[in-house]
Amino acid sequence: MSNTPSNMLPLGTTAPYFELPDTISDSLIDLETIKGEKGTVIMFICNHCPFVIHVNTEIIAIANTYLKKGIGFAAISSNDAKKYPQDGPDKMKIHAKNENYPFSYLYDESQEVAKAYDAACTPDFYVFDAELKLIYRGQLDDSRPGNSKPITGSDIRHALNSLIENKENTSVQKPSIGCNIKWKNPS
Repeated sequence: MSNTPSNMLPLGTTAPYFELPDTISDSLIDLETIKGEKGTVIMFICNHCPFVIHVNTEIIAIANTYLKKGIGFAAISSNDAKKYPQDGPDKMKIHAKNENYPFSYLYDESQEVAKAYDAACTPDFYVFDAELKLIYRGQLDDSRPGNSKPITGSDIRHALNSLIENKENTSVQKPSIGCNIKWKNPS
């Protein structure tokens, strides 16, 4: 289990466009389809990472709460499925259905989307405003596997509440910590 931090993409960055296969619906989904009226959360996750497994229930709870408030959500897995078959599209579909994901679970086979977002770890979170400008990136909260801190989603919830209430998020934005994205070997 590695402890790779987020790269912390600069605030104000426009969300890079993507069109990726959704493992749940078996259709192509793009950023405009995901985009929420008030904001959008893009999450880089995967099936096997202990850091993602640790917070998975809270991610789902946050999405179920904020989808109703005009926030769009998408989860993206960019791991090399040849080396990590448990993170391949077929297993992603099963996992998403078993967990009742209320958001699309997209597969970034080329890893170009992860590179465009400068994603480094799973989980890695990005919150964009209605104009798709980055207003938050980093951790869900301070909880990690084994540190006994409660899983609250407080950092993401604060960012989303600030966005919805048109308030500036003045909280310190801490990098997420998790497993590194499983990059393909350059050919």
